[in-house]
Amino acid sequence: MRTYDFAPLYRSTVGFDRLFSMLDQAARVEPSTQWPPYDIEKVADDAYRITMAVAGFSQDEIELTQHDTALLVAGQKKDKDGERDYLHRGIAARAFRQTFSLADHVKVTGASLENGLLAVDLKREVPEALKPRRIAIGSRQDTLGQDNAPAQSAPLQVEDRAGDRVKAA
Repeated sequence: MRTYDFAPLYRSTVGFDRLFSMLDQAARVEPSTQWPPYDIEKVADDAYRITMAVAGFSQDEIELTQHDTALLVAGQKKDKDGERDYLHRGIAARAFRQTFSLADHVKVTGASLENGLLAVDLKREVPEALKPRRIAIGSRQDTLGQDNAPAQSAPLQVEDRAGDRVKAA
C-alpha cells in the first residue's frame, strides 16, 4: 500500500486541511472494509448519484441522514431470521454505516430502492449570492478630463429616498 506525504501541501495552502485529511484517511482505508459496495456517478454538470448494493434490506431498515456536508447511510436488519434454518448464508445481513463527505451546497434530492440497489440522487445548488458575477469595467474618460483634471460633465443627479430626482450643482 502506498502512502503519500501531504506535508508540502499543508505548508503552501490555507484552508484545505479538511481536503488533505480526507485524502489521507481514504488512503488508509482498506477496500475490504468498505461494505456495502457502492458506485458514485456524475449524471449531469451539477447532479450526482450514489448507488449502493443493499440486497436483503427493505426501505424501513435503511436510514439516510444529511447533516451539513456529510451524508450518512445506515442499515440495520430487523430480527426476522429467528424462524429460518440456513444451510448456507451467502447474502450479508450485517448492519452497515457509510458516510459520504459532500461538497458545499450539495443536497440530497431523492432516494429510491429497487432490486436491491439504493440510489441516492444529489444536486449542487449554489446560491445566487455566491455565484461568480461579472463586473463591468468603465473607462477613465468617464471620471477624468485631460491632465487628470476632473471632467466637465453634466450636473450630478442623485435620487433621494422618495425616488425623486434632485439636481446638485
